[in-house]
Amino acid sequence: MKSKAITDNFLDADVNALAVAVFKDEKPTNGVLKEFDTITGGLVASTIKSEEFKGEAGETLLLRFMPKGKNRAGSVLLIGIGEKSDYKAANVAKVAGTAARFLRKCKAKSFALIPRCEAADDAEVAACAMQGVITSQFELDKYKTQEKNGTSIDTFVLCIEGANSKDLKNGLERGEIIGDSMNFTRDLANEPANILPPTEMANRAQKMAKEANLKCEILDEKQMEKLGMGSLLSVSLGSAQPAKLIVLRYEPKKSTGKKGEMLALVGKGITFDTGGISIKPSENMDAMKYDMSGGASVIGTMRAIGLLKPTVPVLGIIAAVENMPDGKATRPGDVVTAMNGKTIEILNTDAEGRLVLADAVAYAEQQGATRIVDMATLTGAVIIALGDSHTAILGNDQQLIDEVIECGKDAGENFWQLPVGAGYSKGIKSDIADIKNIGPARKAGTIMGAVFIEEFVDKAKWAHLDIAGTAWADAEKPHHSKGPTAVAVRTLLKLVEKSQ
Repeated sequence: MKSKAITDNFLDADVNALAVAVFKDEKPTNGVLKEFDTITGGLVASTIKSEEFKGEAGETLLLRFMPKGKNRAGSVLLIGIGEKSDYKAANVAKVAGTAARFLRKCKAKSFALIPRCEAADDAEVAACAMQGVITSQFELDKYKTQEKNGTSIDTFVLCIEGANSKDLKNGLERGEIIGDSMNFTRDLANEPANILPPTEMANRAQKMAKEANLKCEILDEKQMEKLGMGSLLSVSLGSAQPAKLIVLRYEPKKSTGKKGEMLALVGKGITFDTGGISIKPSENMDAMKYDMSGGASVIGTMRAIGLLKPTVPVLGIIAAVENMPDGKATRPGDVVTAMNGKTIEILNTDAEGRLVLADAVAYAEQQGATRIVDMATLTGAVIIALGDSHTAILGNDQQLIDEVIECGKDAGENFWQLPVGAGYSKGIKSDIADIKNIGPARKAGTIMGAVFIEEFVDKAKWAHLDIAGTAWADAEKPHHSKGPTAVAVRTLLKLVEKSQ
């Protein structure tokens, strides 16, 4: 997709359509909105006066007219953004995405956006706008041979009058990297399990690493066995597909971070989850191809990191495993030993995500990580607790948790903290081993998953993101398709940037 920035009059944009953000109850009496009213021959004013369009957040209205003078576009899309005080750079991504999806359906190949987010940094506005346009183009029709969405936006023009053109150019380039990395994540998460077993997930991570100038190491089962990763390997026993531990490293030429500190991003990469011997009901089991969404988000984030080149080192670790039932599969009641020497009584083989993350976070710390953020579609309990609007966050360091939450606010992603502590940790004490992999029935399921993972963190500061409710969207939204969301990619990138 081509992109361009205009810092003078938006009418200089040679595009099929124009899109403009409109505040709630705004009247076209001055400024940009008055200009739009002029070029549309009073359509903006009459539409607002009739209350056909009120500027509510997410509201859209397309106005068609005969272009005059410098303006070549024959349509204007009004996009409501609600209260001006609530409008931030992150909202621009939704505005741009909404415009792109709407206008694409109208067969427009190019459009210009006037985002009107004056309170935010222009470069950040540009990055959010470009990211929004790119992620809006993602569809689930990769394997369709008919009824594919053949239309796309080929050219995007961002108009911010008086802005620094270099800032906008840099912002658009950054937004393109982030948007492409999010779509890379979404494509990975949406792949069927027969196409993306652990080995293929590792292959794609390796190929991406070469393109993004990352170091990549793939640990096979023999190497993991030597490291003592009995917890992770217990999950892959029932599968014909061998487990892989994907290790991605970003090392800047010159680091500005604190000496000896390193952030690790750890992702659950269960490429398909039947539940193992504790098998799931067949209804909706197809959705378990998404159980590697945490790993996909780590791979996508590392792609963006490699291309954006921050000045701090980052380690990415993905435990890629398939959980299947057969004669070699782990049984409920089995005891295994994890990398850190702790013994685990496995009471439910469908609580497998925490088993692979146990060894993955221990390995991250062994590799020098001083701060660890893991993410996983870990529990159904989090969907009951928080639905699909907030990701649960838990951890052992309040400062790290607060940083992630604040970065999420800046990125337009919502996080909600749940507690951990000794009162909950006693719920996973086992009668025959050090710990068990589930807690009391129907009690604090999300927290029990987190306190289990915490047992494998030694001295590192650690935060856990349960993305089971936010990793995919059940329905299409104005700014993006249904399906995988690439949750946390933008938040983690901001966390890395703040660490510089």
